[in-house]
Amino acid sequence: MPEYPDITLYVEALEQRIQAATLDHLQLNSYFLLRTAVPKLEDQVGHQVVEIRRLGKRIAIGLNNGVWLVFHLMIAGRLHWQKKKPGKTALIALHFAPTGSQSEEADGYLFLTEAGKKKRASLHVVEGESGLNQIDPKGLEVMTADHQSFQKVLQQNNHTLKRSLTDPNYFSGIGNAYSDEILHRARLSPIAMTQKLDDSQVESLFDAVQFVLKDWTDRLRAESNDEFPKGVTAFRPEMAVHGKFGQPCPVCETEIQRIRYSTNETNYCPRCQTEGKVLADRSLSRLLKKRLAKNHRAIGSYKGQQIIGRLF
Repeated sequence: MPEYPDITLYVEALEQRIQAATLDHLQLNSYFLLRTAVPKLEDQVGHQVVEIRRLGKRIAIGLNNGVWLVFHLMIAGRLHWQKKKPGKTALIALHFAPTGSQSEEADGYLFLTEAGKKKRASLHVVEGESGLNQIDPKGLEVMTADHQSFQKVLQQNNHTLKRSLTDPNYFSGIGNAYSDEILHRARLSPIAMTQKLDDSQVESLFDAVQFVLKDWTDRLRAESNDEFPKGVTAFRPEMAVHGKFGQPCPVCETEIQRIRYSTNETNYCPRCQTEGKVLADRSLSRLLKKRLAKNHRAIGSYKGQQIIGRLF
């Protein structure tokens, strides 16, 4: 899922191309993408772009009639920009035309594609700041926050660091990939509990959040060289731990480990982050439980309960 660095680049690229341009026509190829009925999407044709904003992991395009087009790319959604009209692989295509003295760069198609069969990307058409507020998780903007406000949000509830960092209601723009990188830089375990951190650990985490997000935003900005972002991915060769299961840690060369859950996984270095401990892999535990449950039905409840009790 595109996170703070990727979304920031998308916003900057759109500002260069469609700020003050006019949406002169659009084509919606996937009606599942559109999650709102009012205001009508088609009624936005003919209006001018006045602002582009990052809203957590969403991209909001504001028009001069007070309406906002808010895109959430989710895991596999990606934005593209080109001069010619895209094909039907585009879930939606919006054509922008120059207004007044704008350059020809403003003349082109913004379109969205989504890999895979699960279509999770979304477009909300909302009216005014009140409409934005209804879909904004209102997580803390960590790049403009101070240490005290960061600590207050972090420790308001007692959750694991991984859960807190990736909760959009707590922190804005941080997801699975960059939370791994942040925790590695801070040398903290992903399952450490937020209310058990001392002040020095909170300070290390705060510094790591700001460093990692700024560093990767600068890297991606230099890599794009003012072109529209391409190859947006959560897995990059230069990352320290994310997506590096089984590979050596760049700091201590210990083998990177993982915790798998649902469709995500957390990557970490045991030596740098967990005092040498390898954390339990939940997906492996669930697999073992299923196998034991099957054996339990086959060999009888008493023996089945004995086996499960010894392993779990």
